[in-house]
Amino acid sequence: MIMDKKIRVAVFGAAGYAGEELLRLLLRHPNAEIAAITSRKNAGEDVATVFPRFTGLPLKFVAPSEAMENKNFDAAILALPHGLATEFAVPLLQAGVKVFDISADFRLKSTAKYKEYYKADHPAPELLSQAVYGQPERYREQLKTADLVACAGCYPTSSILPTAPLLAAKLALPDGIIISSCSGVSGAGRKVDLPYIYPECNESIKAYATVGHRHLPEIEQELAFAAGVPEIALNFIPHLAPLNRGINSTIILNAAPGCTLEKIGEVYEAAYGKEQFVRVLPAKRCADTKYVFMTNCCEIGYNFDARTNKIIVTSCIDNLTKGASGQAIQCMNIRFGLDEAAGLL
Repeated sequence: MIMDKKIRVAVFGAAGYAGEELLRLLLRHPNAEIAAITSRKNAGEDVATVFPRFTGLPLKFVAPSEAMENKNFDAAILALPHGLATEFAVPLLQAGVKVFDISADFRLKSTAKYKEYYKADHPAPELLSQAVYGQPERYREQLKTADLVACAGCYPTSSILPTAPLLAAKLALPDGIIISSCSGVSGAGRKVDLPYIYPECNESIKAYATVGHRHLPEIEQELAFAAGVPEIALNFIPHLAPLNRGINSTIILNAAPGCTLEKIGEVYEAAYGKEQFVRVLPAKRCADTKYVFMTNCCEIGYNFDARTNKIIVTSCIDNLTKGASGQAIQCMNIRFGLDEAAGLL
């Protein structure tokens, strides 16, 4: 583990919520130096004009083209919309920069699924086999040598981490999975859009995209990998909740024969007992967004309903930290041989 090495990091798309969170974490990272922050709209402006919390810091936004011309950094974190991230990832990889993509551009292994859910042909299909899925608890060894990391999405992180161990251990069946998730408004990005302004979303909670949400194929892909089956079809029902940040997911699974509450606990202990950023609660307790706010932790609660033969799991993350920026930094730490928790505690 390298304790004194400095990694020069560029943040592309630094003017959004994920970008702000990246800056917050990188500024306190003992081994990271911010080499560039990009924004087309805010190029040339001090960081404090967009994020007053950083007043006094000598940081200015630059145009993405300027950062791409210099490339004087070791790692690039892409906090960009899907489709746009690939435009930067390809030349950065060619220049030897390690790329950590927060968008969905490289998460799906199937180009057909990408086209189905993102309504376009994949812009760089040759890179899909190279990309490592950015979920450290499941792909830590592969991340150690990855040049391109497709950081897991926020809803998928809250869904996959609590579900994958149960499927891998054959304690839950891969059929009939239902995931109901509530997300804070920051998950929609930093934009002015009617459904996300305060009078529309305060004191209100509503489901949306109950069929065909874009995160669905990512969840299905990774759970199929965990279960060792060709594919999984599940129901994913997202909700918009009156929170700034946070995701609360409830997952209902059909239990395999012989499942007990104690066995569920044993599976979680084996999977996450030594993990710094997954906290499994005692049996029958439920996860709470309050206790993961502005942390890189995923909190998991579990119960077993013998009457209906269902495993009921709850999980909570902060969508901007463990669901995006914090997880990207965790992956970066692994890739560069740093303390995995650097900048995240």
